[in-house]
Amino acid sequence: MPPGASVTHPQSPSQLDCPPALDADALHGQLASFNQRRLRPTLPSNDWRQTMADDARMRLLEGAFVEVERAAVSDEIPFGPDAVATAADALAWFDELARSGPGQGDRLFPWLSEHADLAAMRWFLSQEIAGEAGFDDLVALTQIKLPMRAKLELARNYWDEMGRGQEAGMHGRMLDRLVEVLALPVAGRTVVEATALANLMVALAAERRYAYQAVGALGVIELTAPGRVALVARGLERLGVSAEGRRYYELHAVLDVKHSEAWNREVIAPLAETVPGAAHAMAEGALMRLHAGRRCFERYRAELSVV
Repeated sequence: MPPGASVTHPQSPSQLDCPPALDADALHGQLASFNQRRLRPTLPSNDWRQTMADDARMRLLEGAFVEVERAAVSDEIPFGPDAVATAADALAWFDELARSGPGQGDRLFPWLSEHADLAAMRWFLSQEIAGEAGFDDLVALTQIKLPMRAKLELARNYWDEMGRGQEAGMHGRMLDRLVEVLALPVAGRTVVEATALANLMVALAAERRYAYQAVGALGVIELTAPGRVALVARGLERLGVSAEGRRYYELHAVLDVKHSEAWNREVIAPLAETVPGAAHAMAEGALMRLHAGRRCFERYRAELSVV
């Protein structure tokens, strides 16, 4: 275990020393505003003491939220919280998530591919983009002080996200172009499940006590996304969206397969074998991310009346 590291175990919701309770919409609205503020570059101001006090309150709310999510998945994890795991065991468990993990094979995506009209597709994409916390930035935050082998793979992943130094190849820019092509609303109604997903991903990446959970959450995105994004791309093509508009989804349908293979080999496997408790933490992150995605899919189906 790295110097100074320690393993903590999730508390059940009843054990949490939570700040005053908020309903989900209020909680995630406040966390979303907090995340925008803490990640946005700014300049020093005279009210920094009040800002730090406000941030401390929000980090308590965020911590309580994440600990409840950790507790909810604790029974699904086969790795001991203090143990190392063999690379074979860790990779076998993670690979199975692509087939039987929470939210996999959801009928929303074949429906988007074959039946959704343009209005439904635009609404879906507006929710997905609202829940997009910026994979490039999340990777950059997560790699801080990780062991060298994992750090190098996250660096390669980040460089791909950044278009290998070319603006036209930046994945975030491709997503921006999809917004422009489809004239997606930038300030529409976002369902709470999408906001909660974004808040979860930022919390894991921004707080170093959740660094290994962030590794698992980001890795499971690469693992499980290709099939879904391929179906979305097919639906966009059916609806007559230009190749430029489809580019983000078509690229990720192929590139994420390669990213997942490298992530598993260079990040998941070596961390599971060398850092006590990392396999458990990465599994927590993966399951938290998948369950958050599952809740989004269920809400989207309800909103779109998908049978």
